[in-house]
Amino acid sequence: MNPATFLRVLGPEPWNVCYAEPSIRPDDSRYGDNPNRVQRHTQFQVILKPDPGNPQELYLGSLEALGIDTRAHDVRFVEDNWESPVLGAWGLGWEVWLDGMEVTQFTYFQQAGGRVLEAPSVEITYGLERILMALQRFGMEPILMALQGAKHFKDIKYTQDVTYGEMFLQNEYEMSVYNLDEADVEGQRKRFELYDEEARRMLAKRLPVPTYDHLLKLSHTFNLLDARGAVGVTERANCFATMRALAREVTGLWLARREEQGYPLGLVPAPATPAPRQPSGGVTEPSTFVLEIGCEELPPEDVVAAIEQLRERVPALLDRLRLGHGGVRVEGTPRRLAVIVHELAPRQANNEEKVRGPPAKVAYDAAGAPTNALLGFCKKNGVKVEDCACEPDAKGVEYVWASVKEVGRPAAEVLTQELPAMLGALAFKKSMRWRGEAAFSRPLRWLVAMHGATVLPFVYGGLQAGSCTRLLRNSDAPQASVPSADAYRQVLGGGRITLGLEERKAAIWAGVTEAAHSVGGVIPDSTRGDLLEEVTNLVESPTVVLGTFTPAFLSLPREVLVMVMRKHQRYFPVYRPQSDQLLPYFVTVANGEVDVPTVQAGNEAVLRARFEDAQFFYQADLDTRLEDFRPKLSGTLFQKDLGSLLDKSLRVEQLVAPLATATGLTGAAEVAKQAAHLCKADLATHMVTEMTALAGTMGRHYALKEGLSQEVAEAIFESVLPRQAGDTLPTTPAGILVSVADKLDSLVGLFAAGCAPTATADPYGLRRSAVGMLQALISSGTQLDLAAAVDAAAALQPRPLSDEGRAAVLDFIERRLEQLLVDGGDPVEAVRAALRERGTNPALAASTAHEIKDELAAGPGGRLQAVMAALARPVRLTRGKQIEAGWAVDETLMEQQEERDLLAAYTQAAAKVRVTPLYYRAYPLWDDGEVSPGMSVHAFLEATEGLTQPLDAYFEKVFVMCDDAEVRQSRLALLRDVAALPRGILDLAELPGF
Repeated sequence: MNPATFLRVLGPEPWNVCYAEPSIRPDDSRYGDNPNRVQRHTQFQVILKPDPGNPQELYLGSLEALGIDTRAHDVRFVEDNWESPVLGAWGLGWEVWLDGMEVTQFTYFQQAGGRVLEAPSVEITYGLERILMALQRFGMEPILMALQGAKHFKDIKYTQDVTYGEMFLQNEYEMSVYNLDEADVEGQRKRFELYDEEARRMLAKRLPVPTYDHLLKLSHTFNLLDARGAVGVTERANCFATMRALAREVTGLWLARREEQGYPLGLVPAPATPAPRQPSGGVTEPSTFVLEIGCEELPPEDVVAAIEQLRERVPALLDRLRLGHGGVRVEGTPRRLAVIVHELAPRQANNEEKVRGPPAKVAYDAAGAPTNALLGFCKKNGVKVEDCACEPDAKGVEYVWASVKEVGRPAAEVLTQELPAMLGALAFKKSMRWRGEAAFSRPLRWLVAMHGATVLPFVYGGLQAGSCTRLLRNSDAPQASVPSADAYRQVLGGGRITLGLEERKAAIWAGVTEAAHSVGGVIPDSTRGDLLEEVTNLVESPTVVLGTFTPAFLSLPREVLVMVMRKHQRYFPVYRPQSDQLLPYFVTVANGEVDVPTVQAGNEAVLRARFEDAQFFYQADLDTRLEDFRPKLSGTLFQKDLGSLLDKSLRVEQLVAPLATATGLTGAAEVAKQAAHLCKADLATHMVTEMTALAGTMGRHYALKEGLSQEVAEAIFESVLPRQAGDTLPTTPAGILVSVADKLDSLVGLFAAGCAPTATADPYGLRRSAVGMLQALISSGTQLDLAAAVDAAAALQPRPLSDEGRAAVLDFIERRLEQLLVDGGDPVEAVRAALRERGTNPALAASTAHEIKDELAAGPGGRLQAVMAALARPVRLTRGKQIEAGWAVDETLMEQQEERDLLAAYTQAAAKVRVTPLYYRAYPLWDDGEVSPGMSVHAFLEATEGLTQPLDAYFEKVFVMCDDAEVRQSRLALLRDVAALPRGILDLAELPGF
């Protein structure tokens, strides 16, 4: 990032600048072969500090100046929150799409160098090559261009007589060779260290500009290493930490130096805030109320979050304010949140409340005259002394009481006072400042608040509410006056804005399915989930556009095509009816009235470019076997103490065999070993390097392409599952083995290397790894002793795992297991009761928790409650007492029949619960034996419910702590053994009522 951006956005000085700048991205190197990807491109950078109040409109005007007709094209602001971990910088904003192609990054900087910015800046970064290609594609001819139809970066007309390729192709090819093939990895690592040392030296000299210059060199060196595939997860984290710390120090030094110079550019003026005022006039009858919160484009999930919050808070606010009302409707689009309240009362209901004052002895003096305490109470509540009365409270203490009457105020008046706090309380996953201290998901730009025809002029975020709304930016009249709250929806409808979320969703779904049917295709119902939800909240005036692409692209893997269309472009792929095969069509949804052929052609060109990218990577990959990609993993560090990704792959392969034995899945061991050998290989492929979400998917595809078995290919794919919450889980035995082995290796290895997660940070995603491993085991019912599995994984690590580390790993996994089961609906008490005894076997613990839940549901009359009540007394009586292991039950010392009955009942129950008893004095010590494998809670209760009556009778007749030591020891031994029956199954002490 240019110092004219990074350093100048810091501090209180204003800064408005624009400049062209080459941008170097080594991992975008394509040897000049790819039509849309170059390692060196040119961007035009604009910084506006402070926010001018209308940066989006200024930006759209700049596109018009370039010759782009924003009324014909689909120009959209699509959420893209920018972050640079290297520089400790982040901001919220969008990528700007021109007919589906990103042409600009638009960001409100919030932090740089780890420091919150005093005055957030607007950063607008134009991608010049992309804009030029778009202009030439549609025949728009600014001064620098004369021809149209640029389909490759080489074809861009640099001047009338020279193409971009003629100017830069050689540079692109040679730098790609260097970036991807020739840059010396060890040499670059040494440069990284040298640049860091020099930057530190410049810091000591108090020279922030050369310090930052070396920080940029550090960043570029890291990018070269990354392009060479030489940066693993841990090394990446360490490099980021180095650069982030340096960025923080240089920003601190820059700020200090500017302050020493007295801020030569002056100070950003405080934002002007409208003066608060009261509404003029008001309604006399129940009337419609409307509140519109107008903003720059909200992220789709923030639209939903805000609607949900307003639906809860608006009725609560009206009830608190004693404002009667009819139905409350809350809707939203990317640019507005709207609350419509029908028949809102013209004023508050009157209220009378009995208020307690000071104690009577304090309120009156000895002569009975009112004291200052009483007079103050009367003044505060607007009552007279003679209106007060003394009454005793429940304890007989007399207090002064008064009936305080509150006359209802006009609705417009109280809402004008209360609405700012309600807006300020809206919460989002990420909020931002733009000018002043107000925070919201995105900048607020207008407010409408009306009760009938009365405007409620409240002030929030530097804006004063009025009666003027905004329509589509490309409308003939982008702003419109709202004559009354009743007319609000009509005004929006006249501007072709669909306010209702469900209405918009239904219209979009009807449009895309109709478009698909027109070419003999269908849109799968699966897209009615996240894709339809997102698209619905990307537009407020949907226009459905059907596009096509060259059928030759259908030779690419379907998963690649779908990912490009759905994830990258938010398109609806079109399928053959009753088939998973794609047709060469897609459906997109533009915003507003656009020129459909223009938008269609633009989106088709963008998709063609995306597919050409994919085809480029795919063809390059097909020339190499997975086995031959695998050695390249040696160049990518997994963690400095744990070796490369190839080293990790070897450990996973070696771990499969002991896991197969431990789980009983020995029949899948050979397939799992083959899959483990290749499960990381696709990380070195071009396709996965470009689209990391396809890891596993491409491994399976390439495995099948080169003739490996379906079982091996499927296990390669399942090794990465689950990839995120709600994802598919591995189902084949081999896939389960490889998936568990991979995640267990990461957990054990990184704990051994001192990289365990903290309460606030989990840079290696170990929580996700643990949960994914647990889900794989539980969903398949695979039995695995985690303690033994951790030991097997630890034996393969290059770093020893200490006893403390082993305990920490097991505790970490068990905590994740507890949360997973509780989130799945099991009561926390049931989960803990299961984990206490079976926590090292996730599948068994899960089924045990489910069974406990079922038994608890039977209530006080159920078997579980009866057994708990019976076993509670032996547990409590023996708890804390020193009962030696050698003590045994001696039937010859039994004096009462109840003792013999309990021994018989215990022996019968223990025979069902334990399978390997030991014998002492001819009597079985079942408490030392193993539990019947996988014994269910239901079976345990069935085996032990026969103890309830003998136990009750025993404690009714038998005195355990008698004087005779031998008899006492025999009785305690029996109760010890009875109390130990649940051991290995569940811990009754964790259950309520025990």
